[in-house]
Amino acid sequence: MTITNTTFQTNTHPTDPRPQPKTRQRSDDIAAVPAALRSEWIKLRSLRSTPGLLGIVVVIGVLLSWILATIVKTDPNTHLPFTIGQTFVFSTWLTMVLAIVIGTLSFTSEVQHGTLATAVTAQPARWVIVTAKAVVGSGLGLAMGILGMAAGLGGAVLGGLEAGDTSGSLATAGWGLLLTTLAPMLGLGIGMIIRHSAGAITTVLVWALLIENLTKGFAPANFTRLLPFSAAAGLLGIKTAGDSAETLAAALTRVQDAFVFSGYIALAIAIGTALLYRRETN
Repeated sequence: MTITNTTFQTNTHPTDPRPQPKTRQRSDDIAAVPAALRSEWIKLRSLRSTPGLLGIVVVIGVLLSWILATIVKTDPNTHLPFTIGQTFVFSTWLTMVLAIVIGTLSFTSEVQHGTLATAVTAQPARWVIVTAKAVVGSGLGLAMGILGMAAGLGGAVLGGLEAGDTSGSLATAGWGLLLTTLAPMLGLGIGMIIRHSAGAITTVLVWALLIENLTKGFAPANFTRLLPFSAAAGLLGIKTAGDSAETLAAALTRVQDAFVFSGYIALAIAIGTALLYRRETN
């Protein structure tokens, strides 16, 4: 629960000397942000899904790299053996999807358990709640990205892969960590819009795993490159199931992909925050 202190000032009006509540100022709301951050951190740690999703990130990272190293062995696009420089980041796309899921749960779980009304009562400035959830969620997304890449690296080493060309690995890792750091904020926006855990998570998974890949099959490449998960794959420098020679030729730069993905986050957060102010919290 977000805890704030209500201060009082003495009303100097001669006909009403009773203490009156002080009008809340923007500075009071800003001062409440650290307490809101602590509250959100406590909530995040108390979610049973948090350690489970972190464990899934590690398992996926190790297994995916190990399978590529020992079973698949060669890249179907280049027909060359996989290398550590390629495979350590492959699981980050799935890590990003899981980070979005955690972002949705940070809001929808409060709606479903009835704690959102209490939080809003304690902190009427709802933008403070959104800010705290976004910051804490992004920190967790960064941790998930680090864990996932470390697990992917470990799986590739266990599989006996050669190092390969690692000249761009540091940059790829940086873009990947940026992606997983931003992902929970997209999930938060989606959660604030849909407000139901199952509905929000289903929307994320169906869109990421099905709709975008189907769209790439018939929509122009100049359009599909602006879709959110296409931008995410571009940040990682990997291909998705729906990619073709046309979509790859029209691909944006990583900086452009970052702006596209961030644009969806800004839009989702803006809509979700507006709805949070308009909707009832019970």
